[in-house]
Amino acid sequence: MARTRPCPRPCRRSGSRADAQQEPNRLDALAKSGKHRAALVEAEHARTLLTAAPGDEAPFWALAWGPPAASVYSRTAKVHETLGDHRAAAAQYALAATTRPADTYARIVALDLVAGAEMHLKRGSIEQACATWHRAIDHMDGVRSVRTRKAVSRMRGDLARFRARGLRCVAELDERGRDFLADA
Repeated sequence: MARTRPCPRPCRRSGSRADAQQEPNRLDALAKSGKHRAALVEAEHARTLLTAAPGDEAPFWALAWGPPAASVYSRTAKVHETLGDHRAAAAQYALAATTRPADTYARIVALDLVAGAEMHLKRGSIEQACATWHRAIDHMDGVRSVRTRKAVSRMRGDLARFRARGLRCVAELDERGRDFLADA
């Protein structure tokens, strides 16, 4: 049995919001190593830290990916995705997208929405997936990024199996994706 050693000097805490942003790194590792219950407990702890001190300022380094809440929601979504809970993952990706300032983090908001759309598709909700992908492409306007181009290419590939069904939302989204890639 491994023993843990106490920290040789007092450990500094950055504040609840910054600490909350560190929690998802642990919970992601727990989820991927098969410790599902522990990962869900850590996710709840991260959300608790976010609400513990709403006026707590995050240090500048913690804002690199946007507001701490958005980072926590996005990472929590990845955990739910790893655990196969696509409904919860889609909800967390939606929270992440709405928590980030869209003007400042347009690419990240778009990618959160793309991930949410993929979760809707995995649940079999093609109409909801198409609506979410449309919102993602709206946020990609003016963004030039390899990741957004890859996301739209992947979206078009995911839609391929639905094209033959003649779904209007699929046809419209596929055309929009084709236009996006042609302009990129």
